[in-house]
Amino acid sequence: MNDSEKTMSAGSVGRAKPEFRPVLRYYHANAKGTGSAMEFELHPAHGRTSGSVFASIARQKTVGAVNGPSRVFPTFDWKDKACVKLDMADICEMLQVFRGMQESIADGKGLFHKTASSTTSIKLSHLIEPRPGYLLEVWRRPASGEAWGARILFSASEALGLSLAFEQSMATIAFGIPMVVPRGVSSFSPEPCEETSGELDVLEVL
Repeated sequence: MNDSEKTMSAGSVGRAKPEFRPVLRYYHANAKGTGSAMEFELHPAHGRTSGSVFASIARQKTVGAVNGPSRVFPTFDWKDKACVKLDMADICEMLQVFRGMQESIADGKGLFHKTASSTTSIKLSHLIEPRPGYLLEVWRRPASGEAWGARILFSASEALGLSLAFEQSMATIAFGIPMVVPRGVSSFSPEPCEETSGELDVLEVL
């Protein structure tokens, strides 16, 4: 490790541009235009903020076309999407369904997230018929206005990949991105204090 790598601080690590945050996406368009797309974005725990996964679902906007000299891909209405923040408890409920420990979340009742302006319900169920898979539904009910809903059916292989991604992210959701810090130090300071001077004066990303 060279000198420039050794002097990397927590501030320089945290200044990554937001457009580089990895997002896991699933696109399920159909010929009727009733499909949907979903994306999952991991937010590690940091400071006094708990980690989470933000899940956004959008309904299909256009059908697209595969005939002719050029292919036109279907589009999705991301401007009118529903976004939910899944914390560790929410993800554990979903993992129980993916692992086969239960057929649905809370016997079909699902999860409920309530804000001042709306209530959002998240349901996940294991289906056998008419198509095997895992059905995820998101319903948003505003305090005033019409309810909004979308659903997406994950195949067995998609559900396996998503569940593994959830499982691998749990440590990051709980403890954030691992860093080496001096023992007894709860927050990073660019200037080492007397108690930790000589022990470790920089953060080093593992």
